[in-house]
Amino acid sequence: MKKWMIIFAGLLIGNHGFAEGNDTGKSKDNEFSLGVQLRPRAEYRNGVLFPRYEGEEAAGFINNRARISMGYARERLSLGLSAQHVGVWGQDPQIDKNGRFMLNEAWTNLDLGGGFFAKLGRQSLVYDDDRILGSLDWNVSGRFHDALKLGYEQKQNKLHLILSFNQNDERIIGGTYYAPGGQPYKNMQTLWYQHIANKEFNISFLLMNLGQEAGTLEEMKADTKFLQTLGTNISYNPGDFSLYGTFYYQAGKTITDKKVSAFMWAVNAGYQINPSWKITLASDYLSGTENGDDKYKAFNPLYGTHHKFYGTMDYFYATSFINGLNPGLWDNQIGINFKASPKVTLLLNYHYFLTTTDVFVGTEEQSRGLGSEIDFQVNWNIMKDVSLSAGYSTMLARDAMQSVKGGNSDSWQDWGWLSLNINPKVFISKW
Repeated sequence: MKKWMIIFAGLLIGNHGFAEGNDTGKSKDNEFSLGVQLRPRAEYRNGVLFPRYEGEEAAGFINNRARISMGYARERLSLGLSAQHVGVWGQDPQIDKNGRFMLNEAWTNLDLGGGFFAKLGRQSLVYDDDRILGSLDWNVSGRFHDALKLGYEQKQNKLHLILSFNQNDERIIGGTYYAPGGQPYKNMQTLWYQHIANKEFNISFLLMNLGQEAGTLEEMKADTKFLQTLGTNISYNPGDFSLYGTFYYQAGKTITDKKVSAFMWAVNAGYQINPSWKITLASDYLSGTENGDDKYKAFNPLYGTHHKFYGTMDYFYATSFINGLNPGLWDNQIGINFKASPKVTLLLNYHYFLTTTDVFVGTEEQSRGLGSEIDFQVNWNIMKDVSLSAGYSTMLARDAMQSVKGGNSDSWQDWGWLSLNINPKVFISKW
């Protein structure tokens, strides 16, 4: 391995030297880049993801992402390859013959001319505000899809078609049953269109047809249930004001063959008071379902970056509700962003959570109010490609929270973290 690393480094240096020594003023036809990311994050958990029970002790750990990314580009062709090792400090033995190392990106993009392109392979899918499809970069592993993306793009219009078909192995016989353990869906077809009217206004539409495996592992018999998600996003940014609106509707069937009728809407408004201060107001409403409903009415935000929307303690949609029901969520929040210096930013957000359906304990109806979350974060750009972030959050839960998420709502719940992100582009060569 050491021998091959030396040879590889020599080739890179050789290419770089060739490029520099033979620069005749002509444009370069090829570009190779190499980037590295090291991102350790220490966490103190005392009621994150769901409420802790009285007497449960807090937990602490340090996780880490070590990622290396390579890119190649020439006229009408580009390639991306990214590999990473993720885990918790101390998780692996000092002498480990089966280390955890995986590709999180491996794609090629073909420019077909006239604004058309095809991108295929392992890739992140990030659309609009990350609501339905997002990178989930907060998670140490991130999120990827194995997919084919066909697209057309020009200055004011973008149209993408995404196709995916997943299987567990290269089968000879046995049908198309998709066992749990891989991607969360069996197949997916998504159509996305965005119109950019000007710098202030754009609108987009998304239609996703998601096939989920409902067959049984014992019989290995495929039974695909399809869920459709249709929605729009509107962005309007006149001067110091910003306004973003979202609406989605879901239909189709659950994997238990129940008909779906669910929706969500969200509005986010911001005002830049001056170069240092910004204030935001937001409201996110996701429909829920109750016992006895003839249809499943709980909206599923699917593969978005939920950490971005519903409080950073990740009580909602990053973890499940209890008792097999999803009572929905109404999250109302206010946020303040203060730029203390060119390198330091402070953020403070307050959330008030409610269910969107009635909550019962036995036959007794409870208040829909789940509680409040306060999130504080500081970001410091220490130097080029090096940043330090820290945060502290607390959840002030009410009785209804205990009913839908478990734990003890009377116990103190809080969470703190400190993260260092080192992400330089260490090598670029053009020839």
